[in-house]
Amino acid sequence: MRTMAAGEFKAKCLGVLTEVNSTGKPVLVTKRGKPLARVLPAEEQTPKETPESIFGCLRGFLAAPDQIADLTEPFIPLEEWDHLKEDWSPFPPE
Repeated sequence: MRTMAAGEFKAKCLGVLTEVNSTGKPVLVTKRGKPLARVLPAEEQTPKETPESIFGCLRGFLAAPDQIADLTEPFIPLEEWDHLKEDWSPFPPE
């Protein structure tokens, strides 16, 4: 990766952008030797379907069980639901 000082980048900004776009190689802009910014070509930005993206980040993570035929029907039997309510109740039994 090519490194360039911020002052040089400021003077040659449009040329650097054209170079990055044509070669595909990023440029690291530094200020007093410390990294300040990274210039990347537009194609290398994260696509919409990566986990880093807000949209689509949970696609394929959760799936409904195969036995659910109707979404209006509960998929946990009512007897088990009552049992869960008793186990997770914040109040002690009387």
